[in-house]
Amino acid sequence: MTTDYIIVGLGLAGISFCEQLRDHNKDFVVFDGGSQQSSAVAGGVYNPVVLKRFTAAWRSEEQLGVAMPLYRKLEKRLSRKLVYPMPVYRKFASVEEQNLWFEAADKPALSPFLSPRIIYNDNPRIHAPHGFGEVWHTGRIGVKELQEEYAADLLMRHRLQKETLDYNALEFTKNGVRYKEIMAKHIVFAEGFGMMSNPFFNYLPLRGAKGELLTIKAPGLHTDVILKSSVFLIPLGGDLYKVGATYNWQDKTNVTTSRAKEELSAKLKAVLDCEYEITGQEAGIRPTVTDRRPMTGRHPRYENVYILNGLGTRGTLTGPYVAGQLYRFIEEGMSLDREIDIERFRAKYPA
Repeated sequence: MTTDYIIVGLGLAGISFCEQLRDHNKDFVVFDGGSQQSSAVAGGVYNPVVLKRFTAAWRSEEQLGVAMPLYRKLEKRLSRKLVYPMPVYRKFASVEEQNLWFEAADKPALSPFLSPRIIYNDNPRIHAPHGFGEVWHTGRIGVKELQEEYAADLLMRHRLQKETLDYNALEFTKNGVRYKEIMAKHIVFAEGFGMMSNPFFNYLPLRGAKGELLTIKAPGLHTDVILKSSVFLIPLGGDLYKVGATYNWQDKTNVTTSRAKEELSAKLKAVLDCEYEITGQEAGIRPTVTDRRPMTGRHPRYENVYILNGLGTRGTLTGPYVAGQLYRFIEEGMSLDREIDIERFRAKYPA
């Protein structure tokens, strides 16, 4: 079997790169053993603003312009609702935060995204005496549904191998990469935190932050906006909400914990004044990088080996943008943005 690309991993990074290949009529096969689940358990919020500091996220306007058309296209092709536009309400903790919001909303980089007025709380089930700031151009992507439908589509087209790739079986030739009976021009690793087991790229400084989320049912809450306070509260429909997420830099397992459940419940209690039932809990390892930028580029030694990783907490927006950069780098010889090129970590590559 011959193909243009082998893709390893089918999270947001892998799907985004596959879509680049589809758009340019490139043939590919995907290997995914399902060991990494950060995309599947993600809240899926797309938000162009860093709400902790009231600053614009990295390249947020460009990323929105790439990501949203992609998800709309996938909705249509997969015949599945994936995009749920809804505002994000950032809860103010004080009058001082209100003033900082007004200052931020006046800045040219933020004015397209931040409403210049305070929204006062009229929901008796939410504690918000200082009101909210509204963020525009936000919403939720049904990431788990996207992964399921995308994988089913690839299986139907015989483009997905549901197995873990054996690194030891890779052979490098002058024409590309051989993996068992498959000969490919290029291989792209988009494994998320699974990269730590990858002998070609495990020198890169991927930290990994475990995140846990709850799903709750709150029939009396009645809100259709994403609420950001000490946690995100994300409407899913049917009185269901996703609550998250925790950050744990030591635990590198996908196992849920009672400690995270208690932490999220305590934070939720400070926000809500209504009865709710916890109906689910999930955990995954975010592929976070020390300098908070994605990692993509060519292996320092092997010409046809590439990486697309490190999307962190903003993969819904970052993935499509970075995937486009990597495709143009490989196929068109365009330079990568220096902030995301793994050349910035060249000194860490073992001699």
